[in-house]
Amino acid sequence: MLSRVRAAYARIEAVDRPEIWIDLRPQDEIEAEAHALAARVAAGEHLPLAGRLLAAKGNIDVAGLPTTAGCPAYAYHPEADAPAVARLRAAGAIVLGTTNLDQFATGLVGTRSPHGAVRNAHDPARISGGSSSGSAVAVALGIVDLALGTDTAGSGRVPAAFNGIVGLKPTRGLVPTAGVVPACASIDCVTVFARTLPEAEQALSFMTSPPDRDLPPLPQRKPGPWRVAVPPRDQLGELDEGWAEAYEAAVEQLITAGASIHPIDLAPFTEAAAMLYEGAFVAERYTAVGSFVDKLTSEGGAGLDPTVAGIISHARDIPAHQLYADQDRLAALRARAEAELADADALLLPTTPGHPTLAEVAADPLGANARLGRFTNSTNLFDLAAVAVPAGEVTGLPFGVMLIGPAFTDERLTRIAALLQPETRLAVVGAHLSGQPLNPQLLALGARLDRTTTTAPVYRLHALHTNPPKPGLVHVGEGGAAVEAEVWRLPAEGLGRLLAALPRPMTLGSVQLADGSTVPGFLCEPSALKDAEDITSYGSWRSYVNAE
Repeated sequence: MLSRVRAAYARIEAVDRPEIWIDLRPQDEIEAEAHALAARVAAGEHLPLAGRLLAAKGNIDVAGLPTTAGCPAYAYHPEADAPAVARLRAAGAIVLGTTNLDQFATGLVGTRSPHGAVRNAHDPARISGGSSSGSAVAVALGIVDLALGTDTAGSGRVPAAFNGIVGLKPTRGLVPTAGVVPACASIDCVTVFARTLPEAEQALSFMTSPPDRDLPPLPQRKPGPWRVAVPPRDQLGELDEGWAEAYEAAVEQLITAGASIHPIDLAPFTEAAAMLYEGAFVAERYTAVGSFVDKLTSEGGAGLDPTVAGIISHARDIPAHQLYADQDRLAALRARAEAELADADALLLPTTPGHPTLAEVAADPLGANARLGRFTNSTNLFDLAAVAVPAGEVTGLPFGVMLIGPAFTDERLTRIAALLQPETRLAVVGAHLSGQPLNPQLLALGARLDRTTTTAPVYRLHALHTNPPKPGLVHVGEGGAAVEAEVWRLPAEGLGRLLAALPRPMTLGSVQLADGSTVPGFLCEPSALKDAEDITSYGSWRSYVNAE
């Protein structure tokens, strides 16, 4: 655990993205917590998330750190963790700090903060997406394993799509919103980010409570393949170049995996999406923090983001009769949407219509933000569940899709989403092992540890003269020995990225494991063994390093 903590702080220094954080806990404090957790695990305590590093969006209470919601003047000091944080900590997760956000969780861009715009993990000229910007980028860069966000209009999904990670937006009420600064309290959700779907699901399983309302009768599934609703191309509206093709490729991937595709009228979803900010529902944002914003504005507005302040202040003057009219219209749209979804297990959509640059958002902050919510804004208004997952790349940047379904179909959605996440396995024996210097490379690619095992007894292990130090695994057949190995699961495209950046003398080949199976793994060129010490007798790279 200590090595994971140290790797995280080294990663923070290496990526040089201070705008990710509002408050970052001191390294010695985190190391002490990791040491105590390790002792508890050694004593036999069951802590499934032991050693996993967690970040929390700055509008979620973390005991010992101020909650600011991205506005320093709003800061208060919570006496206890929000339930979502407390439950992950109880399972062994370690909170690294609180992360930057669009102030008061008002925005989908990640630029509306006095702490600075959070730049995209893959292209710093582009936005990270908001409002849970810092949380998503901390996961995408491999600093933390898990992060909490919130999602009112799409804030737990848009930054996931832009940074190539997973964002789970559960059914409203499954995760308590106690200890969360509200944006629109009636539809706010606590969400989780992770690099892989299983990691996100595991974290969510610890965060949930029994439903806070009676379960609605879910439509009985007809036997057969998953039924996925897909709108006609013209209803998606204008998309960035290459995005329509990437979306269609995701549809084809579901078909290949056995899903049945059904047409759907997207109009009720997009019409409701426009109502979230353009209608009376935005008034709830004034209910949450409006009096504070008014007071701070009257004192000069120091620390207020002008776009956020304008949205919230404007909401004060919306007449009550408009709210009632909008509620009636929303009810009609929701009935239409439910009828469209009645024959489907899920609706597949691009998470956003495009990915703007920081400059484009600065030039048109309201217009750019409104465009980003075209597909996400209606989800909570309709009381739906959603999951956002990576679905390839367009021009070298992540492209994401989301699956949306009725309330309490969360597990169903993740099962369908898994069809979009082809995985491969990788055997490692050296510097990529858990806690070793190159392990963050795997984590940044969305890898997760599958199991610890050994190779078949047909290999020799040598200490290579490389920087950082690493071993070379060579197949020798007779005269070999079993060597400790970890098997990791990672997205198939991640293995391609790893191979493209693999330096000599390392190579990728088939590694035979103790159970007789073979998986891709790191080997080395025989020419690199000249003057390399044979360390096979140690049984593992870890044992050799510890002895050294």
